Amino acid sequence: MGAVGGCRCQPGHQPTRGDKACQACPEGSYKAMAGNAPCLPCPARSHAPDPAAPVCPCLEGFYRAGSDPPEAPCTGPPSAPRELWFEVQGSVLMLHWRLPQELGGRGDLLFNVVCKECGGHQEPGTGTPGACRRCRDEVHFDPRQRGLTESRVLVGGLRAHVPYILEVQAVNGVSELSPDPPQAAAINVSTSHAVPSAVPALHQVSRASNSITVSWPQPDQTNGNILDYQLRYYDQAEDESHSFTLTSETNTATVTQLSPGHIYGFQVRARTAAGHGPYGGKVYFQTLPQGELSTQLPERLSLVIGSILGALAFLLLAAITVLAVVFRRKRRGTGYTEQLQQYSSPGLGVKYYIDPSTYEDPCQAIREFTREVDPAYIKIEEVIGAGSFGEVRRGRLQPRGRREQAVAIQALWAGGTESLQMTFLGQAAVLGQFQHPNILRLEGVVTKSRPLMVLTELMELGPLDSFLRQREGQFSSLQLVAMQRGVAAAMQYLSSFAFVHRALSAHSVLVNSHLVCKVARLGHSPQGPSCMLRWAAPEVIAHGKHTTSSDIWSFGIVMWEVMSYGERPYWDMSDQEVLNAIEQEFRLPPPPGCPPGLHLLMLDTWQKDRTQRPHFDQLVAAFDKMIRKPDTLQADGGPGDRPSQALLNPVALDFPSLDSPQAWLLAIGLECYQENFSKFGLCTFSDVVQLGLEDLPALGITLAGHQKKLLHNIQLLQQHLTQPGSVEV
Repeated sequence: MGAVGGCRCQPGHQPTRGDKACQACPEGSYKAMAGNAPCLPCPARSHAPDPAAPVCPCLEGFYRAGSDPPEAPCTGPPSAPRELWFEVQGSVLMLHWRLPQELGGRGDLLFNVVCKECGGHQEPGTGTPGACRRCRDEVHFDPRQRGLTESRVLVGGLRAHVPYILEVQAVNGVSELSPDPPQAAAINVSTSHAVPSAVPALHQVSRASNSITVSWPQPDQTNGNILDYQLRYYDQAEDESHSFTLTSETNTATVTQLSPGHIYGFQVRARTAAGHGPYGGKVYFQTLPQGELSTQLPERLSLVIGSILGALAFLLLAAITVLAVVFRRKRRGTGYTEQLQQYSSPGLGVKYYIDPSTYEDPCQAIREFTREVDPAYIKIEEVIGAGSFGEVRRGRLQPRGRREQAVAIQALWAGGTESLQMTFLGQAAVLGQFQHPNILRLEGVVTKSRPLMVLTELMELGPLDSFLRQREGQFSSLQLVAMQRGVAAAMQYLSSFAFVHRALSAHSVLVNSHLVCKVARLGHSPQGPSCMLRWAAPEVIAHGKHTTSSDIWSFGIVMWEVMSYGERPYWDMSDQEVLNAIEQEFRLPPPPGCPPGLHLLMLDTWQKDRTQRPHFDQLVAAFDKMIRKPDTLQADGGPGDRPSQALLNPVALDFPSLDSPQAWLLAIGLECYQENFSKFGLCTFSDVVQLGLEDLPALGITLAGHQKKLLHNIQLLQQHLTQPGSVEV
C-alpha cells in the first residue's frame, strides 16, 4: 500500500525511502501498529524468521504473558527456590526459602506450596505403607498455600511422627504458558509431640570482649530425660543462616572466639531420646568492647519473657518482624510504658524489649502494650483505603474527659481466623512499644467487641509520594531536606534497637512507610519482589542479606524520591534493567535541582560495599549541617562538586545522521512515540524544539520519566541546531 496521500502502512510494513510505497519489515524486525513508523528490531529473546511480521515470536522456552505488549521482551519461568529450611514448634512449622537464582526476566514472582503425606496410611488389603499422597484437609497454610509473595509460610495441622514432603514451586506470569511443570524445591519434614517443650528463658551470666556465658532452666515439659542441650548463636551483623551450634550436657555454656562489641543472637533447645524440642525465643547479648573488663550479671536477671509456643506465636514471629528481646544504650526521657520499665537493668546501661510472639499467651502482650478503647468513644467516618487486614477509615476518638482527635481506624475483615486476629493485634502490640515524634503513634485497640479495630494517629497529608507529586516544585531544598531528616531520625531510633533484619527488612523502605513518616509513604505496598527490587540493596537481591546497611541503601532511594517529588525510582526501566544497572555500579543521577552535596550523600548510601555506607546517625548529622547552613544547598554546583555518574551509559547522538524526528526518537529510545509525532504533524526538528512540558500530555507522553528524558534531549537538539554549520531538517 502506498504511504502517501494520507494512507498508512499496514502492520508488518514500513514506508520505503521517499515514502512512496510500503515494504515488508525484513527478517528480525516487526511493526505492531498501522502507520508510517519504521520497523523495529525484535525485542530480547524473540525473532521474526519471516518478513512482514506484526510481532516477533518468542524463542523456544520464552513467552509473553497476555498482558505483555508486543514490544516487551520475551521472558521465561523462574528457576526453583533455593535453600529450603524449617523451624518446628510442636505440630506447626515455619517453612522458609530463598529467592530463585533466575527470575526469568520478570518481577511478578509468586510461590505455591505442595504438601504430600508419606507413610502415614496403608494400601488397602496389604497392611504396608503406601506411596505419598496429597496432605489431608486439616493441614492448613498461613497466609495461604498458593500465590505467596513472601518467601515463608506457616504450616499447621501436621500429625505427629508422620513424614511429610513440602514442595515449593516458583511461578510467574508466563509459567502457565510453559509445557514444563514449575521449577520446585522439596524438603522432608516431620513433627513430634513427645519432644521437650521450648526452653522458657535464657540468661547471660557473664561476658568479656571475646566470650559470653549463658544459662537456662529446663523446659516446663521435659517429656522424658534430658540428654543434652543445643545452643545456637550467630553474629547479628551477619546473615542468620550463618549460625553456629554447640552442645552442652548441663544448662550452662560459654561461647568463645566472639568479636569485641558485637551483638549475638542466642537460642537453645533440649533433646531427649525422642529428639530435639523447639528452640526457645531469640535473645540478644553484646560482647564487651575491646579493653573493657568482664562483667558479672545477676544470676536471676531475666532476659527473656516467655517462649515461642504454638502456631500463633510462630505466626506473630513472622509477621511482626521485631526480635524477641532487644537491648540498646540507655537514654533519658524515653517515656516508655511502665510494663517495659520492669525489664530495664539500671546501672548496666542496657534495656530489654519484648517481642509479643515470645508470650505463651499472645493476648498478654496485647494487654500490656496496647490500650483498650471503648467503641462508644469512636465515631467512624469515611473509608480512606484498604490495608492488609481490611478497610481503613477516617474517624474521631474522644475518650471521656479528653479532647477529640482524628484517628485512622483499621478493622479486621469479617471471618478472620484466630491466628489472623492475633497477627492483626500483635502488630499493634509492637507499634505500642515505640514512642518517637516521627513514628506512627498507636492510639488504642478494640478487642472486646467485633469488628476488631486498631486505631492510630491520622496522617492528614496522605501518602508521601502522592503528596509530593501534587506539589511538585512548591518546596525549597531546605524544606525537602527537613523531610528527609525526620525520616532518618526515626530510622536512627529504630536501628538502635538491633532489629532482626531478616524479617524487618523484607521491604526495608516500608519501615519508613508504616512506622516512620508522619507524612506516610504508603504508595508502594509490598506486592512481591517487583515492588521491592527498586529499593533493595545488592546484597538483598543476591543473597537475601538484610542489615541496617541495607536499610541505608533503601533510605537513599527514599531521598531520591523526595528530591524528585515522588518520581518512580528508575522510571519505566524493567526489573532486569534495574538489576543490570545496579550490578554494573550505575546509580540514579541527581534529580533536577538537587544540590550536589545531597546527591553525594545518596551515592554514599549506594556504596556496593555495605561497610562503606554511612550510619543513620551520620545521615542525621549531615542533614543537620545542611539545615544550619542553607547556602550548601545551592543546586548550581561546579563540575567538580559531583561525580559524573549517570544511571546508564551516555549515548552521544550523531546528529548529522538523524534525518527526521522519527530517527531522533529512535536514537534516544523513545520510538514508542513515533506515531504520535506523525499524527500531530511534527515533521521537522524546528517543530520539535518548540515543544514544552505543557504540550507533552496531548502527545500521549504522560510518564514523568519520559517527559523529563524528552525535554532533556530537546535541549540538546536545540543546542545542536544553534551551532554554526548545522543543517536543519
